[in-house]
Amino acid sequence: MEEDQPKQDNPRVLKVLEALKQASQELQTPDSAESNSSAINALLELETESDSLLSRDPHLSTLSHHLATLKTLVASLRKSTHHHSLRSFLTRRASTQSLSRLAGSIESEIQAWIDRENLDTLTKALKQQDNEEELIKLLSQFEDRVLRGFDRELQDLVLKTRVFNLIESCLCDSNSSNRVREHCAFVIVALIKFNKDVFVGQVLMGATIKALLTMASPNSIRVLCSLVRIIKSPLVDEIEFNGQIPKIISLLNWDDSEMRVMGFVCVLEIGYFGRKEAIDSMLEEGLVEKLVELQRSELGGDMMELEMCDEEGENKEGEKEKRLLERRPFSSCVARFAVQLEVGEGLRQRERRAFKQQILVRVREASISDAEAATIIAECKEIDESFGSFDEEMHILLLVSHRCEMAGLVGFAGF
Repeated sequence: MEEDQPKQDNPRVLKVLEALKQASQELQTPDSAESNSSAINALLELETESDSLLSRDPHLSTLSHHLATLKTLVASLRKSTHHHSLRSFLTRRASTQSLSRLAGSIESEIQAWIDRENLDTLTKALKQQDNEEELIKLLSQFEDRVLRGFDRELQDLVLKTRVFNLIESCLCDSNSSNRVREHCAFVIVALIKFNKDVFVGQVLMGATIKALLTMASPNSIRVLCSLVRIIKSPLVDEIEFNGQIPKIISLLNWDDSEMRVMGFVCVLEIGYFGRKEAIDSMLEEGLVEKLVELQRSELGGDMMELEMCDEEGENKEGEKEKRLLERRPFSSCVARFAVQLEVGEGLRQRERRAFKQQILVRVREASISDAEAATIIAECKEIDESFGSFDEEMHILLLVSHRCEMAGLVGFAGF
């Protein structure tokens, strides 16, 4: 029973620590380290209140020591304020700087304890999975914490608890709900952003990509697109090597328009970062033919022609194109794919030229009329002739629907 006492006290400890953290943050701001400042008074009051609670948890022993040091420093600072000698002035300056540094150490110790407790709770929830709402809340909380930026102590905790493996296992578990699995996927992206060097290898060697494609939800494909953008060519190589390109191309055949759009976004990402083998695989799966069909659909069209017909155009640069692509996400989709190959990172120049010719041949074969083929080819050539002066501008303009979607804008088909 005595061993369980610290755990039973955790809610009370957390409340006190949050107050201590707030006071320590205030103490690090300019002019707040004066001996009678509200931040110092709050810390001293909390130190007295928390003494019995902190002494029960060995992980808080360093924090207890810092708080005791704080008391000593404040006493020294207050004593020096009664004297006006040079020595007293220097003592006050040194004590004030020490207080600010100590406040930073107090804040770090508190955050480390909170991280440790939260990770402990999350790992247990991932293993038990008996409360979906609570698990989603914990996953979201962990995602927010990781997205605050790199923290070596937090990284050590993540590696020590092997929480990445638990999250990936949950993502791959078909018995878990899609909501839980999607939140697991969001956390994986956050961890890659947190430290790409450490966690990319686990994604490449694990089953994350296969699980995302098996789920085949708009959010799972969004996560896949994010991972491709972060990891770039190495991830596309793995996707191609494991034979998953056909699954991605098949998304373009779905009845659900949002899934078709997300499939197209994924194709654009692979086109930008993919090497020759990945592009070959997409073309062999009939990508160009599918894009021609999508451009022919009611959600497609010729973007140049549609722009001229749009009488409600915005004056701001890019706004008109953004609104157009929200309504017609497959407008000029063949040319937009060609743009990715032209400005992307995965192909050599001679490979770009060869794929350009393949695309034109396939467009002619897939078109239902000479007029349709001529329109699509003209778009591709017009873009090609423009590249010498504004590669990046074309990349941004023609893929604005893609970038808007990845930024989480709301509109048609999840934009």
